[in-house]
Amino acid sequence: MKKRVLGKSGLEVSALGFGCMGMSWAYGPAGSREDMITLLRKAVDLGITFFDTAEVYGPLTNEELVGDALSPLRDQVVIATKFGYKLDPNGGARPVGIDSHPKHIREVAEASLKRLKIDAIDLLYQHRVDPAVPIEEVAGTVKELIQEGKVLHFGLSEAGADTIRRAHAVQPVTAVETEYSLWTRDPETDILPVLEELGIGFVPYSPLGRGFLTGAIKADTSFDSTDLRNHHPRFQKEALVKNQSLLSSLEEIAKARNVTPAQLALAWLLAQKPWIVPIPGTRKLSRLEENIGSVDVELSSDDLQKIGEALSATEIEGRRYDEAGLKMVNL
Repeated sequence: MKKRVLGKSGLEVSALGFGCMGMSWAYGPAGSREDMITLLRKAVDLGITFFDTAEVYGPLTNEELVGDALSPLRDQVVIATKFGYKLDPNGGARPVGIDSHPKHIREVAEASLKRLKIDAIDLLYQHRVDPAVPIEEVAGTVKELIQEGKVLHFGLSEAGADTIRRAHAVQPVTAVETEYSLWTRDPETDILPVLEELGIGFVPYSPLGRGFLTGAIKADTSFDSTDLRNHHPRFQKEALVKNQSLLSSLEEIAKARNVTPAQLALAWLLAQKPWIVPIPGTRKLSRLEENIGSVDVELSSDDLQKIGEALSATEIEGRRYDEAGLKMVNL
């Protein structure tokens, strides 16, 4: 497995990470605990060293799963988790708000350490920006946790350019995690230039468009009632119908290169910048192996041009989040 360094931080990880969320939450029924532990450990065997989780996934159960699976392999892995959501006190699966007050950050960090069964969190992200708490106060709190040895690196998720600059001035930001893929290219305008300037790594989540870019989701695909994609405008039937044209173009390019659409999508991301580390998730070994294969796909300038032409010829239908979700990104 090839390695990459997240910005100027010196944090070296596998060129492809593993997003663990879907193992426990968001995309239908969770996988069996035994099978998911086996898969996480197999990912390490195959060279993956970078794993992404959060307290809100489950909630709590995903961190527990990652802790049980990876704590015996602690010296081989980098574990990222997140704070910033307010969990439902009645035990509901969906968060009920956001909270990045210093006291809450510390409480979440301490609880995450226990669930993950580790002495220090390698990379701690603010999951969503909290307009009620100055980002300088958030960064200062994480800085204290770093000084105490409980956290090693600071990250932001779905933060805007100005927020990134202000946080970085207090505590250097190692990585920013934001949705980025062939059908979600918003970060190219404002975020990537700032990250390059400041020397911050970039971690695209949903790099396969929540499954759409694999080619497995068609216009008539139905999702389990617990699947969050039911609430995303981009996954409504009309949008799926219109977005098939992009997928068809990408499938054609992938076929000519003798790779899968998923491998093409991941290879495209890897080709954008050397400090980009996508974190696709899966519950299947076959998909894990397929994703890992993308690291060795070298796209030529001609390939990139063809992909660019396909993107230019397509207008993506549907927003990536509903109104409530969009209110909490790029603040």
